[in-house]
Amino acid sequence: MLRSGFMQVADIFLGLGEPSVAELLRTISLGKLKTFQLYERLKTRLHVTKLNTETLRKIGPRVWERLSGHDEEFATELSQAVLVSHMDMIKLVLDALGIPHEDGFFAKDIDGAKYLTEGWQERVFDQFQGTFPRSLLLFYINHLGLELLKQEQVYSPA
Repeated sequence: MLRSGFMQVADIFLGLGEPSVAELLRTISLGKLKTFQLYERLKTRLHVTKLNTETLRKIGPRVWERLSGHDEEFATELSQAVLVSHMDMIKLVLDALGIPHEDGFFAKDIDGAKYLTEGWQERVFDQFQGTFPRSLLLFYINHLGLELLKQEQVYSPA
């Protein structure tokens, strides 16, 4: 697989580490997957016959292996499952950054540099750590940086 020099979604998961990926899997809401019509698609992508909370707890090592192989389509679908499961956090973070959105979704052509100014990652992390799981917050900070700024490295505070 050809990879660009830029960070991709799989790199975010890999940069957070295997324990964080396992934690993210446990935060996926099956109800939200069904609401956003992602349940069957994720079940297929995960190669499981039954998708439930127990399965999400157990498949961490297999998911990690696929992410380690830089399966970008898989990483993108997994990220969608994580993100739709936490729209409440997304709305709060976007509001804190002053990014206009409709229920957590912002325009694809938005000028991210206008809103994600120097130190934005630290500000968001400091404001929301303790409110949301560390792995989830760091995943979203990195995902937002990738989407809006084409960020090249995974952000991880000391």
